[in-house]
Amino acid sequence: MDSVLELIWTGSYGSTTIDQICDKAGVKKGSFYYFFESKCQLAAAAFDDNWLNRKIELDGIFSASVPPLERLQKYAEFGYNVQCEIKEKYGRVLGCPQFSLGSEVCTQELDLQKKIQDMLESKRKYLASAIRDAHANGVIDASDAEAKARMIQAYYEGLLTQARIQNDVSGLRDAVHGFYAILGVKETAAV
Repeated sequence: MDSVLELIWTGSYGSTTIDQICDKAGVKKGSFYYFFESKCQLAAAAFDDNWLNRKIELDGIFSASVPPLERLQKYAEFGYNVQCEIKEKYGRVLGCPQFSLGSEVCTQELDLQKKIQDMLESKRKYLASAIRDAHANGVIDASDAEAKARMIQAYYEGLLTQARIQNDVSGLRDAVHGFYAILGVKETAAV
């Protein structure tokens, strides 16, 4: 599963072959087909596995015990740090795995598209919970937390995609300022 995720994320779903996956994983093609019917099924399982690991990290970042605006700051820092580690490892910024794969397969692999949509919805729910709590605490005026979460997600995924295209993480460093601008937070209030 790690092999397919890496091949897809560093390359593309369409260009990744089952032979490449088997070679990278050190398994025979027959073994692949014993466990998975298709590349799509393996990719879905790999993205599920990766998401479970990320979800553990996001649960900590978005813990209700952390002040709401600090959650958003920690989320931005987490994304920046992950992309820095990826660039160090692969020599490239890879952006969001769900957006990278989703934009490629959304018209071809409907099961994979659905899985990616579910993951992105989960990310949006984390954002909405922080926004809802900040609103309830009177820190921001955002009665429609879901709408603000969609705006922040679109902004952030745009930054991640731009970082991938430009192979430059610098635009991610201050993403939290964009989050705060969308929410109408004055920087001094965030501190």
